[in-house]
Amino acid sequence: VTFTGASEATCPRSAMDVPGNVSLLTDHTDRGPEPSPGAARPAWAITALASVLIFTTVVDVLGNLLVIVSVLRNRKLRNAGNVFVVSLAFADLLVAFYPYPLVLYAIFHDGWSLGETQCEISGFLMGLSVIGSIFNITAIAINRYCYICHSFSYDKLYSYRNTLLLVALIWLLTVIAIVPNFFVGSLQYDPRIYSCTFAQTVSTSYTITVVVIHFFVPIAVVTFCYLRIWILVIQVRRRVKTEVSRRIKPSDLRNFITMFVVFVLFAICWAPLNLIGLAVAIDPASVVPRIPEWLFVVSYFMAYFNSCLNAVIYGLLNQNFRREYKRIVTSVWMPHLFFQETSRGGTEGMRSKPSPGLNNNEQAKGETV
Repeated sequence: VTFTGASEATCPRSAMDVPGNVSLLTDHTDRGPEPSPGAARPAWAITALASVLIFTTVVDVLGNLLVIVSVLRNRKLRNAGNVFVVSLAFADLLVAFYPYPLVLYAIFHDGWSLGETQCEISGFLMGLSVIGSIFNITAIAINRYCYICHSFSYDKLYSYRNTLLLVALIWLLTVIAIVPNFFVGSLQYDPRIYSCTFAQTVSTSYTITVVVIHFFVPIAVVTFCYLRIWILVIQVRRRVKTEVSRRIKPSDLRNFITMFVVFVLFAICWAPLNLIGLAVAIDPASVVPRIPEWLFVVSYFMAYFNSCLNAVIYGLLNQNFRREYKRIVTSVWMPHLFFQETSRGGTEGMRSKPSPGLNNNEQAKGETV
């Protein structure tokens, strides 16, 4: 996935004016990028954008912290599949703690005045969050595919050690995917969205590569995994494969649907922005004038909004997460219950196998997301 934008036509230093891969960061002063000299937005538009981002940030922080604490507290949730869920929650939290507050600051001050270093850090963390999210969603899809379609080898593939190594690999690849932006000079401030983000017009070939590798390839992999799962579910329900009917319990199906919804919403929220970016990169001269600013801004804030949705989906569709959410919220008003339940859960976890779902496939079924 790429956090691409449309044309930089409204920016004072447009990427369209710079040939090849020349960095636009070299001519910035210590004050950072300047805001667009165009007409000011109406107050209602500023209020709407700020409200969406404030709501997204609050729900992002509270929801994803609930996800992480739930997995740590609840023995039933501590399994291989949910290791990737925690990693995905961490990716969503990255933007809520740093880039989003800076975007809000720029909205309220009608421009960027925090300096070039802050701009680059904000763009870097935004990229880590976006690409980390799609890589984790891809890993979750592969995990669900192995769990349902290849259950006999699942425990060996997703041992405790292998699962942690896979998570480390995801974040290593994420960092590697972001670093080239500093050499291309594509992390820039866009005044239309008040954000330091990826400017795809700096290099056509680089932008196309980023969109394909970070969005379309992962989407293709996830689609393949979930399509195979759906085919198996249909075969089992129609008794085409009676020998595997015991492997798909109602809880397995519900948990699969939960992660399928996470994927679908991610694709819906990010597809418009990536399609715009791809179209602009392929033919900027003819595409740029045809993209209205409101469409670009809406597509960007749709992508921002996605960071707060996953925790809500878990609470709505997964009973174990929903129950744990209620316990945590209740414990806020009665702190002694929080420590008692955490201690009890930790003791139970130590008395059982190291990680339910890692060593006991049948026990894990019905308990993972």
